[in-house]
Amino acid sequence: MVGSNIKRLRKQLGYSQTKFASLLHVTQGAVSQWEIGATRPDTDQLIAISKLFDVSMDSLTEGPEDIKRMEPRKGKKKEYITIPVLGKIPAGVPFEAIEEILDYEDIPLASTKPGHGYFALRIKGNSMEPEYRDGDTIIIQQQERCNSGDDCVVMVNGDDATFKRVKLHENGLTLLPLNPEYDPRFFTNEEISNLPVKILGICIEIRRSMRK
Repeated sequence: MVGSNIKRLRKQLGYSQTKFASLLHVTQGAVSQWEIGATRPDTDQLIAISKLFDVSMDSLTEGPEDIKRMEPRKGKKKEYITIPVLGKIPAGVPFEAIEEILDYEDIPLASTKPGHGYFALRIKGNSMEPEYRDGDTIIIQQQERCNSGDDCVVMVNGDDATFKRVKLHENGLTLLPLNPEYDPRFFTNEEISNLPVKILGICIEIRRSMRK
């Protein structure tokens, strides 16, 4: 029943299996297996599918006559998009191929810009305290350039991406931790080109769970 419901909803939205698979960060083969009933999405995947289709999880497992669209959060049109929360960004892996997805977040369409992709990243460590804390979720707008003072996700020398405040200079840039216990890292223009140092995106929002 789950597979036929997924197939019906996918077609209603006009997604190919390949497009649908890319949005869920799974293979096209996995989607095909779901739809023919050979396998079933796990709980995390069902949560992601329900958010993408904007339906309840129960409706995915019920008969086709019971599938109902949930009420949009604002007005009659869907005014938000759902993006993955990543634990890390491995070097050389396209965003659509990253498999370590911790959760999903909704962001308003009004806060997005045409031509940009979006993802969320879970903060690890205390190098950006006090403004950003361990466990915070940051919303990132994908782009390769930033203004001086922007807080950015940056890939250095092919390592996993880091999150730091970027200060631009005529002769290079500095990756600046906000926690004074950590040292800034300066890169010359030559190092930026040769290592390389790449801006992956800028932080546009921080989300924090309540702590005791």
